[in-house]
Amino acid sequence: MSHYLSLVKVIINFKAMKMLSYPSKSPILLHIAAQSGLHNDMLCFFNIFILTINETYYSFIYMANQFDPFRYFAHPQSPGQKQYEALRAFYIDKLPARVVADQFGYTVASFNAMKQKFKTGKISFQFTHKPGPRGSRVPKEIQERIYEIRRRYNLSAYRIAEVVAIEGYEITPRTINRLLQKAGFPPVPRRAKLAIGETVLGAKVPEEAHILEPNALEGRTAQCSVGGIFLFAPFIQRLGLPQVVSQARLPGSKQIPPLQYFLSFLALKLIGKERLSQVNDLSFDQGMGLFAGLNVLPKCTPISDYSYRLDPFILDRVLQSFVRKINHHRAYRSDTINLDFHTVPHYGDESVLQTHWVPTKGKRLKGALTLFAQDCDSTLFQYAQADILRSEASEQIITFVKFWKKIHGKLASTLVFDSKLTSYEHLNILNEMGVNFITLRKRGKKLLAALDRIPYHDWKKIHLDIPKRKYKSPFFFESIAELSGYDDKIRQIALKGTGRKHPSIFITNDFQSPVDSVVFRYAKRWRIENGIAEAIKFFSLNALSSPILIKVHFDVLMTMIAHTLYHFLSQKFRGFEQCRSSTIFRKFINMKADIVIEGNDIIVTFPRRVHNPIIKAAQLDKVPTPISWLGNRKMVYKFR
Repeated sequence: MSHYLSLVKVIINFKAMKMLSYPSKSPILLHIAAQSGLHNDMLCFFNIFILTINETYYSFIYMANQFDPFRYFAHPQSPGQKQYEALRAFYIDKLPARVVADQFGYTVASFNAMKQKFKTGKISFQFTHKPGPRGSRVPKEIQERIYEIRRRYNLSAYRIAEVVAIEGYEITPRTINRLLQKAGFPPVPRRAKLAIGETVLGAKVPEEAHILEPNALEGRTAQCSVGGIFLFAPFIQRLGLPQVVSQARLPGSKQIPPLQYFLSFLALKLIGKERLSQVNDLSFDQGMGLFAGLNVLPKCTPISDYSYRLDPFILDRVLQSFVRKINHHRAYRSDTINLDFHTVPHYGDESVLQTHWVPTKGKRLKGALTLFAQDCDSTLFQYAQADILRSEASEQIITFVKFWKKIHGKLASTLVFDSKLTSYEHLNILNEMGVNFITLRKRGKKLLAALDRIPYHDWKKIHLDIPKRKYKSPFFFESIAELSGYDDKIRQIALKGTGRKHPSIFITNDFQSPVDSVVFRYAKRWRIENGIAEAIKFFSLNALSSPILIKVHFDVLMTMIAHTLYHFLSQKFRGFEQCRSSTIFRKFINMKADIVIEGNDIIVTFPRRVHNPIIKAAQLDKVPTPISWLGNRKMVYKFR
């Protein structure tokens, strides 16, 4: 291989080897001692091996500023010359394609492709640079003007282009960006329009939410678009919700403490806001902010992200503390507890939520499975859980019993639920725990056939004194049955003549209650279905904004608390005790109000409304209730 390039030994006289990384900035004296026998026509390409301390370093030699004919041919710069020398080395010098590709900086594949183009005559060697300007076409005075604008106002390339255009010179932001980079200006960080003064002329920018110091509230005035929300303030204090927040150890910040975050969420629930994103409608409502102890309510982002900071342990503490507080007021007075599942549907394409049965749709849908427990007489929700997987659904009733015994010490009430809530094996666990239950038995073909064989005279008539019920005198047949997975015997009551095609089959471990009491208790299970329907319609329970179950769980708990507050408020309005939350909101809450703080009083003045006499008669401010988060001031309600 006489045509092979001979190895050149390079002796480098410098101390710091790291200077090799910056050959263009660090002058390096290289003394090249060529071996004897070198020929003048030998090509000296840029692979030079540096021999020092038994290690080989790879370096590059750059062309000198002055024209050197030897370097021109040894180190081609233009693409055409580089292609020419590479093909010449392959075809004339007979070097392998791999060696040529490595020598001239090609990959083997790209060099082979270049050979094919050369054979077909598709390569025309261009040895000179393309004609064109060697510098920027932008006039020097315009460049200086651009640099001046950046130094003085620190504007972005887009804003500078607009300023220069106003001054009569059109230039693209991309060109300005290249000029600034070449001049050494650092990039401008991304900023909001408010920070650079580009908001719409006359636009009002809402304040940043922060806590109001109670001592600084004297003389403060505000207007509230939903002024009736201040009717809930005494109930929030009496029910001990500030203590609930403290005991649950909810998170907060310096600007917005935990109680103020909690009251902000609660305010949105109480006025029936469907989405947290709609809180921006209240960004200028100082009255709503005052209700929560803030100047204004938090914006969409912080209030939406807050629930992601919670965990199941915090939410369990909220639930336990809240139920204890309500139980102290003897609000749960029924001997029957209704339980039911509800699926909050989610329609996101990327959702990973499981599918659950939705009775209203008659099919399975992706969503979050929730469980509610309701006091039958007061219709208050006593329990709410949302972090439920399909595999855990059957055992949720056992979890509820353990929760209830932890709060009350015992469970004397009868649980009423449908056949899909749990399995026969978990019914057996309930029986062993001493808990009475009433539910439906799943109807199979054999069971229905056995009921058809019962003689007519064995069916007994019963009268159900239920208002507005169409079929008040059905027939029943009582027997003792055995269930698979249930160790003890169970009481079975078949009921027909209710307007349905097949008989309804009740099963219970309560052998003492009369038949009409068992049927009447189960008939009241529709109350929890109505309660869930109300939560969907007014409290927007189905407005699932996230597939993250921890966020759904927090929303369900806030729905439960808001529903309880509406119940306590409705009990004060004569003739409206049984009204739904939506009715109370429409007639008493959804009205404007003026708020003035004078001394120890928070004076709320309502406009003229038809139902104002009912609020007056309720005398909600007769018993002074110091509002702890507003400097222990008491509420005073006035009317125009």
